Amino acid sequence: MIIEFVGADVEAAEKSVAALTANWGYPPEPAPTAEPATDPDTKGVDPLALTSLIVSIPSAMLAVADIADRIHKRRRASELIERARQLRAQQATVRLVREDRSVDLATLTPDQLLDLIADEPSET
Repeated sequence: MIIEFVGADVEAAEKSVAALTANWGYPPEPAPTAEPATDPDTKGVDPLALTSLIVSIPSAMLAVADIADRIHKRRRASELIERARQLRAQQATVRLVREDRSVDLATLTPDQLLDLIADEPSET
């Protein structure tokens, strides 16, 4: 997820959000540059191995894990949105940057934020 800061005190806004995400175990990283993979040793995913892995996980266990993960992420999304609203009061805007647009985090609900993040292509 790429977060952009705009406004009067961008540096303080960056530090505030960085402190929040660092508490979760996710220190901020600079935005990656888009470079195509040119390494000849780069390997793709083996479909057979992936299928075996998916089939071996019981569906009930997977469903419970998904619900627990969503609850955990929703709590964090709420904290991030609340921080964005506090920073907006200090004349700084925190935006989620997407390929096609950017969205002000302070205007989102936790579920909307999670849906936007889920729609992003995976970086792995």
